This record gives sequence, structure tokens and C-alpha cells, in this order.
Amino acid sequence: MTSKDNSKAALIDSLNGLLADTFALYVKTKNFHWHVRGPQFHDLHLLFDAQATEVFALTDLIAERVRKLGGTTLTSIGAIAAKTTIANEDDTSLDAQAMVKALFDDNTAYVATLKATKELAGEAGDNATDGIIDDWTDQAEQRAWFLREIIA
Repeated sequence: MTSKDNSKAALIDSLNGLLADTFALYVKTKNFHWHVRGPQFHDLHLLFDAQATEVFALTDLIAERVRKLGGTTLTSIGAIAAKTTIANEDDTSLDAQAMVKALFDDNTAYVATLKATKELAGEAGDNATDGIIDDWTDQAEQRAWFLREIIA
């Protein structure tokens, strides 16, 4: 395998990790949308839903980048669970601030994953992935910013 093939394989693997994190972040954000309670319920319920919708929209774009590069994508919940770095949160009794903090941390980590994937795209000479990741990063930074401003 040539170094260009190795770079492309590393990029595909990184994109699949990003895809797993995107699915996991979507589910976690929806979980918090469904279970948030307290004085900020209305605003957070709507914010979490809007953020979940934005995150879910990325799943197809990321998977299609993998396919365009000749790779295969994640095929199951198990494959997602095996590759994600987003921690599960099954405690439905978390208070609203804990939810906001968890999503802030996850979106901040997601930005770091995006930046690492962008670097691999550059190494692989994949200008399309390199360019589109800038938009995804801006979206994630905005989600993190909105969440950061809520944290008491």
C-alpha cells in the first residue's frame, strides 16, 4: 500500500469515527430534548431539538464522503457503538445544567475530532472533505457557543 493509499484509508477510518460520533451526539441531544425539565424547559427543549436536527443532517453528508472516497460506512448500532467517543448518558434524571454541560463538552470534543479529520483530509489530498469540514466545524462551534452561554 502506498503512502497515499494509507492516507486515504486513515481518512476513511476517521470519517467513520466522525460518523459514529455524529450519530451518538444526535441520540444524546435528542435524549436530553425528551428528558429536560425545570425552569428552562421550554427554551432548552427547543434548543436541543434544533441542535439534534442540525447534527442528524450531517450523518448523510459524512457517510457519502466515505462512499465517494471508495470506503464503506458504518452498518449498525453496534458499529456506531464500537467507534464513537461520545459517552452514553442513560440517566434521565439529570438536571438541565448537567445536560447543557455534557452537550457543551461533547460538541467541543466533536470540534477537535473535526479538526483532526480535516488534517487527515489534507494529508490525503482530499480538497472536498477538507473544505466541507470547515462548515461542519463552524456549526459545531456555534452549538458549543450557545451551550457555553447557558452554563451557569
